[in-house]
Amino acid sequence: MIFDETTLQKLNTLAFIATKVRAGVLKGERRSTKRGTSIEFADYRDYVPGDDLRRLDWNVYARLDRPFIKLLEEEEDLAVHVLLDASRSMEWGEDGLNKFTYARQLTAALSTIALATGDRLTVKVLRATDRNLQFGPARGQHNLMRLLEYLQAQEAAGQTDLNQALRNYALTALRPGLAVLISDMFSPNGYEDGFTQLLSRGYEVILIHLLSPDELDPPLAGDLQLVDVETGATQDVSLDGAIRRGYRQRLQTWQGEIQAYCNRRGIHYLQRSTDIPWDKFVLSDLRRAGVVK
Repeated sequence: MIFDETTLQKLNTLAFIATKVRAGVLKGERRSTKRGTSIEFADYRDYVPGDDLRRLDWNVYARLDRPFIKLLEEEEDLAVHVLLDASRSMEWGEDGLNKFTYARQLTAALSTIALATGDRLTVKVLRATDRNLQFGPARGQHNLMRLLEYLQAQEAAGQTDLNQALRNYALTALRPGLAVLISDMFSPNGYEDGFTQLLSRGYEVILIHLLSPDELDPPLAGDLQLVDVETGATQDVSLDGAIRRGYRQRLQTWQGEIQAYCNRRGIHYLQRSTDIPWDKFVLSDLRRAGVVK
């Protein structure tokens, strides 16, 4: 997940676009979309590791024994939350087509953008077997190597209940903002309640629905026994052309239902296969979708 210098420079020129995050979000160090930069004092916010110490108000610190950062007019501050589905079903696909490897690359790229723009980044791994798999909140590019090491150490395991995981995150995260969920959406209890919690708490939500090519069009035929990678449950099937066509139709219906739900709730929905290079997806497709600029 280490980027070459050219890719890193391209990522560092991008910034997230957030249009629906609720009013009242504090301003801070993010590159402004407005022309010019005012030096007029606007407000204070709590210090977060990674903040520029030159912005610390030492007089206030001396009086209150608490660090506060001075905020200036026309500077924007965005909380970016990258939520990575680490259920066992994400550990699917060979070599460069593996969903979890691809998802971690996307997470690293999106986090790089957030750190480069001074956004407040939190990365949360959604996995049932562990409760506290979180990086951040953190600001600043000096956190990039620590983030990459964190992502490299993660594994996909168990069965993630997306409803419960998203609901818990919405209720416990300190500050709403832009939430990006990267998932294959294989969750037995659904996802709608979890998204409802995020939206009701003031998050703007982006869903990157990730599947591998052989999930989109399985290269299988004949009499087979299929095994659920998360539960171990088995199913005997006989696959022929008609069954495969029926599978593709049901898959398209399922994807269409998710997209329709997202459209109704104002959630950005992006379907992607892991055979699309991750850097093309981030540097080109996300820009066309209006997620970054």
